[in-house]
Amino acid sequence: MKTLEGHTDSVIAVAFSPDGRLLASASYDETVILWDTRTGAAVKTLKVHRGSANHVAFSPDGKLLALASGDQAVKLWDVTTGPAIKALEGHTALVIAIIFSPDD
Repeated sequence: MKTLEGHTDSVIAVAFSPDGRLLASASYDETVILWDTRTGAAVKTLKVHRGSANHVAFSPDGKLLALASGDQAVKLWDVTTGPAIKALEGHTALVIAIIFSPDD
């Protein structure tokens, strides 16, 4: 068993990539950390621009990570390169959960 340490506030949600090689952890500290499940090492830290990281979900192919955040948006991240590639805005309150369609 491993303890993954790196967040500075409570972890709210976690998700495994479809191949099981990555674990994404979302935190009140406004970050998502991608972890290598074999080594326990932090691979990448994704910064939410405002608000907590409330929920995360990997796309079925594992290439995208969706982040539901306290800044009233859903952000899509490229898992390989790291930058946010799209923000889905228009919510009038914080977004607390997300899921990909299995045929996406």
